[in-house]
Amino acid sequence: MLFNGASILEVLPGQERQIKTKIQSLEPNYVLNASEEDLVGSLVDEFTLDVPVLDEAGIYVDYGEKQIDVSGDPMRFIYDRSEPFYLAGTRVTFVIPFTGDPGLFGVQPQSGTYSSGGSRAEVVKSEIHLTYASVNLDAERAKREFDNELTLLKQNLGNLKMAIDRHNSGIVQQIRQQIQQRKNKLLSDSHIAASVGFPIKRRDGAAATYAVPMQRRRPRIERPPASAGPFQPEPALAVAEYENILGIISSMVRVMEQSPKAFEKMGEEDLRTHFLVQLNGQYEGRATGETFNFQGKTDILIRDEGRNVFIAECKFWAGEKQFLETIDQLLSYLSWRDTKTAVLIFNRNANFTDVLVKIADSTPKHKDYKRTIGNLDESIFRYIFHQPNDRNRELTLTILAFDVPMARRSPQ
Repeated sequence: MLFNGASILEVLPGQERQIKTKIQSLEPNYVLNASEEDLVGSLVDEFTLDVPVLDEAGIYVDYGEKQIDVSGDPMRFIYDRSEPFYLAGTRVTFVIPFTGDPGLFGVQPQSGTYSSGGSRAEVVKSEIHLTYASVNLDAERAKREFDNELTLLKQNLGNLKMAIDRHNSGIVQQIRQQIQQRKNKLLSDSHIAASVGFPIKRRDGAAATYAVPMQRRRPRIERPPASAGPFQPEPALAVAEYENILGIISSMVRVMEQSPKAFEKMGEEDLRTHFLVQLNGQYEGRATGETFNFQGKTDILIRDEGRNVFIAECKFWAGEKQFLETIDQLLSYLSWRDTKTAVLIFNRNANFTDVLVKIADSTPKHKDYKRTIGNLDESIFRYIFHQPNDRNRELTLTILAFDVPMARRSPQ
């Protein structure tokens, strides 16, 4: 009997309890070290209910001979009705392909009728089989019965979908909120333990990392890996300071646009110095007396308490290949702690609109790209990347593209 098991009113609260249990069961260091966005995504994928969708265009009929037990037919003369009495008959099976979770065919909708097909309905992998068999099978009657049962199937699935859509639309926020609550609790616990004043000893048997289950119900998004060691908060450039640095850079571009003649002959290094002068004017003395400086091959660097917190690379636009190599170059300079970065692209010889389109198309192709945050301006793009050797360690990468004036040829 389809749609004749547990009620959807029981299934959905049970699903929410499973979400909470799953999040609470994750090893503490894993929760603190894992990428929150990746963890949310994997849990949303695991707990999203996938309502079956019937492929009506793919319905087909299978038929064949079948032995029919007629021992219960009072119109037939049968000497011994205590045993089956078989006659050759005909079987017609209507096959309905579907996509989605077959387990939901056993769930009662919130309203409407709760059964369909009776003993004739069978879920076989990704198909529903509705079989009609008789010694003298009436094809038209079988077709009418099938049409009725198909209508009933769609009605029950429609009722299920209304309730499940509401559930699915809310689990992103539910999962994110529960992960954040667990993180806050774990951090609070660690601070309490640290304030006691005695050495903290890890209890025996505590897992160092989260073990991915061998079997998962819907393994489309992999559970994000996490660092094995205890969580250690690291100093990072505040978002407000990051935006201020990028704002200074952007404001200097407006100066270039207002005085193009002063910049039309500048090369890459001269343009870089132009930005460094302004940045040092606001940030000099904050850490070492020369916060922004050249370090090795890194173009622009900010250091705080001896650690890099902002690194930028400057390049003239020379096509997609060189652009992606520039990102490679930038990432190669980053330590595990570096989380705020930027690439400054100077355009001088190409159509600037085409360059902007190429940047938007090319960046997601990079092997360390994770997701797009969005455009802060028509020529400023923001992304989340991960460290080349640690997918769990995320960093913010902002691409700023500038159209630099070209030197004018003197008249002949």
